[in-house]
Amino acid sequence: MEMSMILKPEAVRFLSGVTSKKRLLQELGNIAESAYDVNHSRAVDALQERESLGPTGVGHGVALPHARLDGIENVVGALVLLEKPIDFASVDRQPVDLAFALFAPLEAGVEHLKALALVSRTLRDNSICAKLRSNNNPATLYTIMTEAQAVLAA
Repeated sequence: MEMSMILKPEAVRFLSGVTSKKRLLQELGNIAESAYDVNHSRAVDALQERESLGPTGVGHGVALPHARLDGIENVVGALVLLEKPIDFASVDRQPVDLAFALFAPLEAGVEHLKALALVSRTLRDNSICAKLRSNNNPATLYTIMTEAQAVLAA
């Protein structure tokens, strides 16, 4: 699986003014709706429902919110870089400034897990996160994410 299969350039954003986890999930719903034609309220509800099971802040300023949704064909993603980190109840209690949301079809078993593993592996790399954090241009952020896979594989 390749990052470009789950992430579209128009699903990458730099956001200022997001001050809470709830607002971030709303923004991720907006991106899912505009980039993938996913119903906004269903996307946000599914993300919030997943968060109620346990926070998806994985540490080092990174969150990987994810949810399964009815009515989508493939696993899709949205990447957000926040201007100011927010509390996300992460495992290391550090605020989050990078969030990659995944939306998967209800019946997507292994594909959802492969996508989650790919994103997790990519954002666990400190040099990739540093590059992402030093850029606020969505096109550059997209390039960093999609080219990171080749770097990690080398």
